[in-house]
Amino acid sequence: MQTLTALVFDDFETLDLFGPIELFGSLPNEFRIQFASMKGGIIHNHHGVALQTVAVAELAHQTNILLVVGGKGTRPLINDSKFLQTLTTLADNADWVLSVCTGSALLAKAGILDHKRATSNKRAWQWVTEQSDQVDWIKQARWIVDGKFYTSSGVTAGMDMALGFIADRQGRDSAKEVANYTEYRWQQDSRLDDFYNC
Repeated sequence: MQTLTALVFDDFETLDLFGPIELFGSLPNEFRIQFASMKGGIIHNHHGVALQTVAVAELAHQTNILLVVGGKGTRPLINDSKFLQTLTTLADNADWVLSVCTGSALLAKAGILDHKRATSNKRAWQWVTEQSDQVDWIKQARWIVDGKFYTSSGVTAGMDMALGFIADRQGRDSAKEVANYTEYRWQQDSRLDDFYNC
């Protein structure tokens, strides 16, 4: 059983979180999920969804997989040194680090993606890539894998990445079963990016 910790904050993007969570949650014997925030308590995303979280310092289980989501809330957090330090500690201690959309901007700003290949949301590309010139940014990609880091493009790309991660860890047949169970048309080739020029 591996523990996935989703690190959230106010104004996160809904599907960045709940898309991958639906997929990982479809394998309850393989993945345990916990929702974390800096202080714990209720976090509200920009669609008004209220989510109960546990403070990072009070997590019940050690993080094997760290999921870093994106959304409007990433903008102020790139200047929050305490958040970035917490993010660095979580990432350093995790076996795997997954980011969706502008979540990679937070990882980049913290220096976690230095000398790594990564991608992000095309609509926020300029802002994201400005956060670090030490990252090998790959624009045309649905998701990128570099070592223990999986970074995905915008919003629904996180679901393709999550299934890619499941395929890498649990086998492609398992990923296909999850995709079929959720009736999701999985883009299996990470290099195919229909939104490259958006």
